[in-house]
Amino acid sequence: MKAEDQITPSRENCVYTSCYCEENVWKLCEFVKTERTASLEQLFVVFISNDNRMIPLWKQKSGHGDLPVVWDYHVILLQVGLQSDSMVYDLDTELPFPCSLRLYGAQAFRSDRQLKPEYHRKLRVIPADSFLLSFASDRSHMKNPDGTWKMPPPSYPPIQTEECQMNLDDFISMNPAVGWGTVFSLNQFLQKYIGNPASSSSSSASR
Repeated sequence: MKAEDQITPSRENCVYTSCYCEENVWKLCEFVKTERTASLEQLFVVFISNDNRMIPLWKQKSGHGDLPVVWDYHVILLQVGLQSDSMVYDLDTELPFPCSLRLYGAQAFRSDRQLKPEYHRKLRVIPADSFLLSFASDRSHMKNPDGTWKMPPPSYPPIQTEECQMNLDDFISMNPAVGWGTVFSLNQFLQKYIGNPASSSSSSASR
């Protein structure tokens, strides 16, 4: 992707707060909507988690060497409907920003086949416009029992809607009957947005 085609600021100029990936992605969506750098219909917010809230991801900046980071959840932005590959925007990855989904799948997701079932990834895919309208977080999940912060919060006010101050769990949940968007297994997700998950998985099997 050429620089002039990028729909967000450069990585170093994006609004970013460590450990607040859902808000970082919300800010990316807000930028695209405000600056009209792409149609929101091309953009999907992807929550990655599972029923155990233990999902390994490789090529994360907080990782060590070739070891994965195990998150309770992670959030990325997906741009589809392009003539080229679908693109992933992940401010926490060591991979390019943006990164083709094919590359991200091979190097960050890899495959569930070598993982114990409790680590298998699920993905909730939500249209960006729906996410902007519905997401709310009071950041209470980032507070310790004594009220101190686990990690410093963003400097801007919490993201809320007229109806809600906190619904983050509905986005992290991988229960298809809850929340917004569509829930996929990793293989279903790659099949839909790449078309051939086997090529993505097999390329990482020997790593």
